[in-house]
Amino acid sequence: ANTLIKNLAKLYPTPWQPDSLATAVVKLPAGDFETVWFSDGLYYNSKLPMLNALETHGPVRVVETNAEVLALTPAVYNDGAIEITAMRSLSGQERAINILVQGRDPIGNAVTLGIEQAIFASGDTVAQASLTLPAEMRARITRFEIQAVRSAGAVTLVSDSLRRREIALISNRDGREGLELLSPLHYLERALAPTVDLLHGSISDVIPANPDIIVLADVAKLVEEEANAISKWIQNGGLLLRFAGPKIAASSISRETEDPLMPVRLRSGGRSVGGAMSWGAPKTLAPFKKDSPFFGLPLSGDVDVTVQVMAQPDPTLAERVIAELSDGTPLVTRKHSGRGQIVFFHVTANAEWSSLPLSGLFVEMLDRLSSSTTSLDFPTTSLEGTIWTPQIVMDGFGRLKDATSMSGVPGSELTTLPASPSLLPGVYTSGNNSFSRNVLTVNSEIKPSSWPSHIPISILAFTTEQPLSGYLLAASIALLCLDVISSLALSGRLTGNLRATQAVVAGTMFLLTISTSQANAQQGNTKIAGAASEVVLAHVITNNQQVDEIAQAGLRGLSNALFFRTSVEPSDPVGVNLETDELAFFPLLYWPISPDQPRPSQDAYTKLNDYLKSGGLILFDTRDADVSSFTNNSANGRKLRDLAKALNIPALEPVPQDHILTRTFYLLQDFPGRHSGRELWVEAALPDSKQAEGMPFRKLNDGVTPIVIGGNDWASAWAITKTGQPMLPVGVGFGGERQRELAYRFGINLVMHVLTGNYKSDQVHVPALLDRLGQ
Repeated sequence: ANTLIKNLAKLYPTPWQPDSLATAVVKLPAGDFETVWFSDGLYYNSKLPMLNALETHGPVRVVETNAEVLALTPAVYNDGAIEITAMRSLSGQERAINILVQGRDPIGNAVTLGIEQAIFASGDTVAQASLTLPAEMRARITRFEIQAVRSAGAVTLVSDSLRRREIALISNRDGREGLELLSPLHYLERALAPTVDLLHGSISDVIPANPDIIVLADVAKLVEEEANAISKWIQNGGLLLRFAGPKIAASSISRETEDPLMPVRLRSGGRSVGGAMSWGAPKTLAPFKKDSPFFGLPLSGDVDVTVQVMAQPDPTLAERVIAELSDGTPLVTRKHSGRGQIVFFHVTANAEWSSLPLSGLFVEMLDRLSSSTTSLDFPTTSLEGTIWTPQIVMDGFGRLKDATSMSGVPGSELTTLPASPSLLPGVYTSGNNSFSRNVLTVNSEIKPSSWPSHIPISILAFTTEQPLSGYLLAASIALLCLDVISSLALSGRLTGNLRATQAVVAGTMFLLTISTSQANAQQGNTKIAGAASEVVLAHVITNNQQVDEIAQAGLRGLSNALFFRTSVEPSDPVGVNLETDELAFFPLLYWPISPDQPRPSQDAYTKLNDYLKSGGLILFDTRDADVSSFTNNSANGRKLRDLAKALNIPALEPVPQDHILTRTFYLLQDFPGRHSGRELWVEAALPDSKQAEGMPFRKLNDGVTPIVIGGNDWASAWAITKTGQPMLPVGVGFGGERQRELAYRFGINLVMHVLTGNYKSDQVHVPALLDRLGQ
């Protein structure tokens, strides 16, 4: 038992479920023994046989946690949105959790691309989060994880399914010089080129490349060998995208019977509306239905259809229409075949029959289709006969590590066998394809454990650390007082003076009582009080450990830069609690925004408003400039708006070129942090102020803007370790180091701005003053 207790500290979680419990039954030792079962609080199918086997040897006692377990299943792409399913083991009150979208920025740095909330309704154990991103940004996602949860089950990796797609374009019509706009492929190439990789060639050329999508523009007949190859490719997950045209309208394809490579039967010829030789006006698009992959796309009012190939009425036609015209006739039809699908546009891919290819809606429709070829949890190719090599794998805490030295896994085992020591969760590659193997699958569930009523259960509780410094100080004072009393007693000076003795003892007990309560309080306020006599930079404590650590390290790096480059010699930075700490001592307050930080109380807001009125400056950093160009409604941005409602914030404007902040120490026009490109907002100039070069832009607070708002994540760029090394990467190579240098220069300018006020702007009056002195 003692040996087992010593080994408990060496145990760590594994990234697979304990499915080997049933096989462990046969390995149980003989004889009678007592069992202590440490449980994670989850239900497993193999648990009951193991429990029955253990009870034949003696009593079983269970020790488990009653903490809620959170997990993520692999994300799926559905009708233009990435859907993420979060689960919890215990049903309870309504609760929101943050799901971090991790990936890489355009220059390859690992960053948090965004944060989405999943909200568990009261009593529910499943919650959904939906994420809509441009194709370029979607391709940079590497994983999703639940914020502040260290578990492999709270991480889901993505791989090929979000990468840049490969689309093959095939047309029967030969290119005609000078008639590029009439080419069936011209508008397709223009629409797809920014977000996918395009392949050109014959069907026999592109099939071996295994593209995600094959586009046939007005291709009516295929030879049997080509048709069989495409059919097999569709069965394995490919998407065949076909467009109508004169050749299809004049052919007999899919007339009497449905062609295997067409989603519906077609009528012969085509319908013409809105032309000189036809009746009626051109037809417009009808709103997309909820079951359409195009649902939610805004309709373009300038899309007209003048010619289309009509579909034959069939019992299955209604369920295969995913876009239709205002008169109810099909515009786009689709059917599923195996793991793939066949989609047919009943108009041409160029502008001969409709203005759809000329609209932005056409680009969005193609993007929806190109993104819906597979689930995020399955590769597009057959796994039989392939070997997949792990590139990165996860440990039980959800941390990633390199695995290129590990042996490969047969493709047939990759999706069929559960995670195990020989099949760790991670990203596996075979040739140019990659596949993510996660702890959970899309069909996984987590349930709380249930034990027979006769099994005793102990709940695992965690004890919090109790600081003993105050008590030790009190004990030392008490011992000192006792030593004094003992010395007086031994010298005979206490003899005959009972009241004096009682007074000394009472004083000792009084000191013992108050010192324990004051010692810890004094210890917490030492740094805050020290700011009254020194320059100290401070950051707001957000209760997010990672954010607070980076903020502290960032201000430490900025303080070092100020010490070595300027006459300012800051002390160590501190974190301030808005509820309990005094703010007046700090010239600059750095406030990083995280979506889960609590809203301050009304008393705290009163202190903040007084701080701003008295000349203090708050730098709000939403840290989301890497995603703000794609959406201005980020989780951090929403949180900032909520936090700022109760603050007396003046009118703001982007920093003008002649603002004092651009010249207080360094000459700057850009203010990058770990990210760049986001505008910096300061207090707006007075309506009647003259925007002359070097003139102060406001008359209050000695020319200091009380508010600066941005999202470039400056603390991450400033952050250094205790040895003085950069904590986080910024950019790549020399360009990244230059960006870090500009971040330091912005920080120095900001501190000098708040310390010197309008000193720099007053310098423009020097020539006039000298001239008057000369007179």
